[in-house]
Amino acid sequence: MKALVLRGLLAVWLGVVLGLSVGLAPLVLAERETSAESSLPWDDARLLAEVIERVKRDYVDRVEDHDLIEAAIRGMIADLDPHSAFLDPGQYRDVRVNTSGSYSGIGIEVSAATGSIVVVAPIDGGPAAAAGIVAGDVIFSVDGMPVSGADLDDTIERMRGPVGTPVTLGVLREGQPDALLVELRRGPVSVRSVRAEILAGGEAYARISHFTDATPGDLAAALQSLEDQVGGPLPGLVLDLRNNPGGVLDAAVRVADIFLDSGLIVSAEGRTQDARFRMEARPGDRLAGAPLSVLVNGGSASAAEIVAGALQDHRRAAIVGESTFGKGSVQTIMPLSDGRAIKLTTSRYFTPSGRSIQSRGITPDLVVEPLGAEGQDAQLLSAVASLHGRRVAYGATALPPEVRKR
Repeated sequence: MKALVLRGLLAVWLGVVLGLSVGLAPLVLAERETSAESSLPWDDARLLAEVIERVKRDYVDRVEDHDLIEAAIRGMIADLDPHSAFLDPGQYRDVRVNTSGSYSGIGIEVSAATGSIVVVAPIDGGPAAAAGIVAGDVIFSVDGMPVSGADLDDTIERMRGPVGTPVTLGVLREGQPDALLVELRRGPVSVRSVRAEILAGGEAYARISHFTDATPGDLAAALQSLEDQVGGPLPGLVLDLRNNPGGVLDAAVRVADIFLDSGLIVSAEGRTQDARFRMEARPGDRLAGAPLSVLVNGGSASAAEIVAGALQDHRRAAIVGESTFGKGSVQTIMPLSDGRAIKLTTSRYFTPSGRSIQSRGITPDLVVEPLGAEGQDAQLLSAVASLHGRRVAYGATALPPEVRKR
């Protein structure tokens, strides 16, 4: 009887493996043609079936086969790196909403890179930003329940909910000796990502809070609106990417392309053909060479770093602020059956000069602390000054002329 159960569980697991193989057929087939390591590890599969059998037989509560197998898959993907994940239908739906629409929650981007739930950035206009949550905060509890990096998906799910419902976050903040309890109410979080205005001194300013499919078009429309306000071409622009946690790769490339006339924007290396690519700028600089400053800080990550790195390497902009987060990998969303998906790290990307920013980040040309005298935004003031040619020292990582002409 025990052997029959073991074989039955093994069949269930192998069915899951084969189901995934069908869903990802091009990738799996390519690996089979090139690697002897892709053969199914029978001993390990047998071990997994044995563990599932033990849990089913001896665990204090009854657990369904479906829940055990999904937990095994979720753990397998999560163990790869902090950015890969198995997405159930609700989580997959949330991912699609976050790149194109809106949702109800507290408006926060988090990472589990250190084993803790770390705030990458609060989203502009969301409840978390209004409550004073800042990049670098460590969330250790939600409504009194402890959380950790191992429970990232569950933590995100608990922070979301209907508009108007309360939630309390336990927060550890650098420089604060005591833990903070931050009470807030969930609200509609807009994924509108571009805000632009003319500053008091007449300089143009545009902030991108995160990158969605709509961001490039929204930025182009914002620049046109600013030109209409000043009655002609913009004399210069401050592009604010501070606390921008990233988003859609293609949107970041298109944003960088707005300010570049030619040359490489980003390249990527991975195991499959689709994971290896080079993205080039098309002719036409929207600002026609007018001065450009880009603001970054420790909350600028991923797609934001692609934009900053490309503009820095091409000497198109002065990068001002603090070193960025350092996320140099690309995740691909791969749909599975029944509305599920996996978010899988498929590439590592490089700036035009060949730099990897993974765990290093982008070092600004001009390092500036956030606050100046009387609480002024010293970084913004320095970025504005750089538009006028003051206090600007381009980084040594810029591309040499012969590379820039490619």
